[in-house]
Amino acid sequence: MQIVHFDDDNWFRDHPSGVLHFQHMLRGEPGSPNNYMYVLAKQVGEWSMPRHRHNFEQIRIPLVGSNTTYGPKVELKEGQIGYFPEGLSYGPQESPLTDLKPGEPLALALQFGGSSGYGFMSIEQRRQAMKELVQAGGKFEGPLYVSPEGKRQWGLNTVWEHVFGERLKYPRPRYNHPVIADPKRFNWLPVDGAKGVDHKFMGSFSERGVWIEMVKLRPGAQWPSVDSGAERILTVLSGEGECEGENLRYLSTLRADADDQLTLTASGSCELELILIGMPPVVIPDEASEEYEIDPDPAPGQPVHVDSGF
Repeated sequence: MQIVHFDDDNWFRDHPSGVLHFQHMLRGEPGSPNNYMYVLAKQVGEWSMPRHRHNFEQIRIPLVGSNTTYGPKVELKEGQIGYFPEGLSYGPQESPLTDLKPGEPLALALQFGGSSGYGFMSIEQRRQAMKELVQAGGKFEGPLYVSPEGKRQWGLNTVWEHVFGERLKYPRPRYNHPVIADPKRFNWLPVDGAKGVDHKFMGSFSERGVWIEMVKLRPGAQWPSVDSGAERILTVLSGEGECEGENLRYLSTLRADADDQLTLTASGSCELELILIGMPPVVIPDEASEEYEIDPDPAPGQPVHVDSGF
């Protein structure tokens, strides 16, 4: 079990746009198909990204601000929850500040390996690979990598192959569109065996069965949470509480392995509300799927796109 707290002095400029600053809340196990990155993102300027795709899954939760669009008629508003399947192209992304000040828009984002088993390359792995490729005599020009022999390749493909020893595969998407859930439209239902505790279940996705729900504890209520089949990530959205003797506040985040029991208590006079993401392990099929694509390297003069990493 792990508990981390929001720290307003702990931001990193990890996004290619330069205007999204990340606070790394939790990380998975590099090299594992279950690897993930869970960040709090702060927007300090307007930005946009062309249409693109990833070979991993994403869950996005805007906390403050509702200005980001992910393509025609795909807008993720404040308080909603978005699921972006692996392999699905989305965009163009547009994120103006409108009436918000730089640094005010906040969002949680979980990027994680999907059911394809292709995994998730961590920022640390990407940085190290880029460093080693440059040290070997190559160079990066925008989204391209130019080898010591002068061959132009997609930069992300080159980095992926350097880390994992094979070309980057994009699984053909299992869903045709991002899934946007509006928690306000879901009912609070009682949690069995936990007086004063309610939840909203908002769905599970793909054969991996990653699920999203919200949990609410009334003042003084206690919730013993355990799941034998999944790692769980919980983040406090409002209220105060306690877990295993440690105080919880806004954006406190907990990670529990399968079979870990968390006992949460709502303290004070307000309800304690959390978002919970359950992450069963990836099961690698006996026969590898043929449902994937590999991007060819660009021909000279071919227009290029940028993979945002987010």
